[in-house]
Amino acid sequence: MSLATVFANCRQRNEMALVCYLTAGYPSPAASRAIVDRVVAAGADVIEIGIPFSDPIADGPTIQHASHAALMAGTSLRQLLATLRDHPIGAPAVIMSYLNPLLAYGRDALMADMRTARLEGLIVPDLPADESAEWVAAARAHRLAMVHMAAPTSTDGRLREIGRRSDAFVYAVSVTGTTGARRDLGDEVPAFLDRVRQATGKPVAVGFGISSPEHIERLRGHADGVVVGSRLVEAIRNDEDITVLVRSLKAATRSESCLS
Repeated sequence: MSLATVFANCRQRNEMALVCYLTAGYPSPAASRAIVDRVVAAGADVIEIGIPFSDPIADGPTIQHASHAALMAGTSLRQLLATLRDHPIGAPAVIMSYLNPLLAYGRDALMADMRTARLEGLIVPDLPADESAEWVAAARAHRLAMVHMAAPTSTDGRLREIGRRSDAFVYAVSVTGTTGARRDLGDEVPAFLDRVRQATGKPVAVGFGISSPEHIERLRGHADGVVVGSRLVEAIRNDEDITVLVRSLKAATRSESCLS
């Protein structure tokens, strides 16, 4: 199922799409795959697989720790794609990776191998939309979605460019800064999401700091999807029941009034 279809189906059901971020290879390669399967079974609509990187500039301490542990365990992009080729994920999935590992892999080889692994898209936080033309073209040639990030500091002109070069949805960053579970969402977030939706003309999934059902409920009517990452990685680190957590997050996306 394509990402566009996921968002369309969720909208038809009057719910937001739940995008669950998990670091590849964390807490170990074998455990990581079992966790992905549990998260899918618990109700995740999309899986975002974070590729471990030595200098994750957009990530806070929780994901930095997971990334370091996964690298120490030998996790790599090439290894991940080889595994997924033989054992695809049971839900639409995207890769989130910094640019350097992708350049080392090779753009065309990457897109071909992602398609073979039945992945649906790619998020590159350090690739600006206005420098992404060749990547967007390569992704579309392989029927992959390129997803760009929109920040609270993005101008309307930049948001329009992000919309033109994004497929399926736009990833709205709720705060300026790094990832990480937060106690509160700023009062300005709903208005920012409305601006992103209007300027891009694309479904909008919001991430960075989304960590509870209460956060999700506050975003009803303003976002088409929510991305939960650090809270899930934290739960894995603390050996919490990931199934219970994901079910509670998914339940919060369901409401007859969640989309305007």
